Amino acid sequence: MWAASCLASCCAACACDACQTVVSGISRRSARIAYCGLFALSLMVSWILREVAAPLMEKIPWINHFHQTPNREWFETDAVLRVSLGNFLFFTILAVIMVGVKNQKDPRDSVHHGGWMMKVISWCILVILMFFLPNEIISFYESISKFGSGLFLLVQVVLLLDFVHGWNDKWVGFDEQFWYIALFVVSLVCYVGTFVFSGFLFYWFTPSGQDCGLNTFFIVMTLIFAFLFAIVALHPAVNGSILPSSVLSLYCIYLCYSALASEPREYECNGLHKHSKAVSTGTLTLGLITTVLSVVYSAVRAGSSTTLLSPPSSPRAGKPLLPLDNKAEEKEEKEKSKPVSYSYSFFHLIFSLASMYSAMLLTGWSTSVGESGKLVDVGWPSVWVRIVTGWATAALFLWSLLAPILFPDREF
Repeated sequence: MWAASCLASCCAACACDACQTVVSGISRRSARIAYCGLFALSLMVSWILREVAAPLMEKIPWINHFHQTPNREWFETDAVLRVSLGNFLFFTILAVIMVGVKNQKDPRDSVHHGGWMMKVISWCILVILMFFLPNEIISFYESISKFGSGLFLLVQVVLLLDFVHGWNDKWVGFDEQFWYIALFVVSLVCYVGTFVFSGFLFYWFTPSGQDCGLNTFFIVMTLIFAFLFAIVALHPAVNGSILPSSVLSLYCIYLCYSALASEPREYECNGLHKHSKAVSTGTLTLGLITTVLSVVYSAVRAGSSTTLLSPPSSPRAGKPLLPLDNKAEEKEEKEKSKPVSYSYSFFHLIFSLASMYSAMLLTGWSTSVGESGKLVDVGWPSVWVRIVTGWATAALFLWSLLAPILFPDREF
């Protein structure tokens, strides 16, 4: 017993030393990667608890206080939402603390980039405390998570539009024949991919002998948007480019595919999955990894974007009355007065919204997960969220083309 106790103490000490080594190695440049790692860890914890926590949560009296014990899927969903709430509070608190940080001289700059041991401990405490909250608070969080997820998807759309227009402007700015040919080739590939992919969608999701009018409507609407993009972009009054319209067309058809693929497995028009209700561990893992990568990429790009919310420029310091004799101190002071490269507050806010979005993906956008409880991002709410996101993408892109013409006196 004494030997086992010593061994456990040694293991715990080694683990603590390892954690301290890792967190001490996080520098200013790797801070954003560390936040991404913490966010990815929260998704892994959510997924693991979704699979194993249900029997334990059934024994917690303030969670299972019902006259009749709910089914297993309810507890799985509840576990995901509680971890998500802890993650949401962690990043929201950081977002509030970082409001107004303008330059690296601000003491909160070091809070954003350092103190990782305390941050990890705080995150763990917040997640654990969420399992002591009553069900009513979790239910309320689930309701607002749907709106937060919608905001996150809207941010993704704005980022895509900003990226595509920037890509087009950069290649056109070279003003060389090679880059014009490259624009044409990429645009052609995107349009060919759009229409070929739409053919597969008709084959997979409108099987013969089934009344699949809704799926047909979704696919046809997406193709109409693709034609509208090209017509509006090539209109002489718009003076647009075919590259953004082709890339947005491909993205919209992808959103349409992901929406149709999210239809319940028992739906007769979902021919892609052959009415399969089971899912392998490999499929679940692939789905989770894809979710983590897409959410983390969007959060990092949004948080670092100068288009969405760039930090205000730091005010210039006045000249000193007496010149500094110590050049090292002057250089250090100048280094600290540099403006921050991105908005810390907005960076954490995006992770807060991403926490809500990932919770909705893992729970099927509803507590009534039913047969889709073991699947990532499956169910009719997921379908409509994807479809509406595609329509919002089309509307925003068309607005970005038409707004300068409709309102010539305003700057866009």
